[in-house]
Amino acid sequence: MTIIPAPMRVAYLVNQYPAVSHTFIRREIEALERLGMSVTRIALRGWDIPLIDEGDIAERQRTRYVLKGGAGALAWALIRASFRVPGRLVAACRAAWQMSRDSERSLFVHLVYVAEACIIANWLDDEGVLHLHAHFATNPAEVAMLTHIVGGKPYSFTAHGSDIMDRPAQVGLQHTVSRAAFAVAVCSYGRGQIFKWLPHCLWGRVHVVRCGLQPGYGSEVPTAGAVRRLVCVGRLSKEKGQLLLVEAAAKVALSSNEPFEVVLVGDGPMRDQIQLLVSRYGIENRVRITGWLDAAGVQRELMAATALVVPSLSEGLPVVIMEAMASRRPVIAPYLAGIPELVRHSETGWLYPASDADRLAEVMSLCLNLSNAELREMGEAACRDVWSMHDVDIEVGKLRELMFAPAIDTNRADRAESSR
Repeated sequence: MTIIPAPMRVAYLVNQYPAVSHTFIRREIEALERLGMSVTRIALRGWDIPLIDEGDIAERQRTRYVLKGGAGALAWALIRASFRVPGRLVAACRAAWQMSRDSERSLFVHLVYVAEACIIANWLDDEGVLHLHAHFATNPAEVAMLTHIVGGKPYSFTAHGSDIMDRPAQVGLQHTVSRAAFAVAVCSYGRGQIFKWLPHCLWGRVHVVRCGLQPGYGSEVPTAGAVRRLVCVGRLSKEKGQLLLVEAAAKVALSSNEPFEVVLVGDGPMRDQIQLLVSRYGIENRVRITGWLDAAGVQRELMAATALVVPSLSEGLPVVIMEAMASRRPVIAPYLAGIPELVRHSETGWLYPASDADRLAEVMSLCLNLSNAELREMGEAACRDVWSMHDVDIEVGKLRELMFAPAIDTNRADRAESSR
């Protein structure tokens, strides 16, 4: 067993934190703290965004914001690093240049990441942080890598779904993984997507640590109403596929006179287009948009639902699927990415080919026509499955072991680059 130093202080780095869609990160941090670790929260931005969840509001008070000090703080951090660690600063700038070559963002932006890394490196030293962990394989992973180069602290990062479908992030994975103590994917499919961009010698650094639910989640008594209700939770955006869901709902409404409701929990840039399509199909009495809800509000909607429906066109493994299954609700979702690793067709929900509105409508009808007893049986099976795979305390225990496993030589890549 790994011997873990005490007190253990780690830092978490996220692009924007807290956020309504980042509750899973908060759960992970809280689980680490239950294990006796001290966690410094660091975000690049997010100090001024509207928040509705009381937990997020409290979390913001605990978070340090890199860009809050403006350009002056970034410039001062660079000047300070140029005197204290000039060689490391040059190495970080070179790494930023490498990352910029295949990026859609200019070299200037990547050099700003170097300045951000200088600020973070100072904070880690001031607070005695032993390890930096970033969420998402995009700019947070790059900034964590640059922080390691400037300050020497080991780092790791978690890649999710859409962040490793973006080509600039993909082509940068060889750099961010090679210097990391380890990298994490939230499902086996995600790990496979990372493998595609790495030489075989780096595969061993990529581990699967699944997102998890806190103890007691979904333990309330189900409260589904008489009218069958399908709930979709997520940002109203192209990749989340709510337009496809509206098309499928219109097909179901045409083929059946039985009452049902589709509830869209969330908000976003596609809201007007979704409402326009609902009006075009004349199903205003079938589709309702709630806007953003806090975590308790999302859980209430899941508990009042017949099932969760996921119409996504691009995904990793959505946390809301875990939340629905823990709430004893079957799940309708596409054969996509990591979803089939959790949802079993006709046992804990229904899987359909992504983007196929006809098949989505078909499985929606199957769900809506099941008896209450059959729905309860599927919901109980879903609950058993999700807790066997997505208990946050178990998954975070794996993460902690990785953080404090015997150190690997993460400076090897830096030395290899400097020798060229």
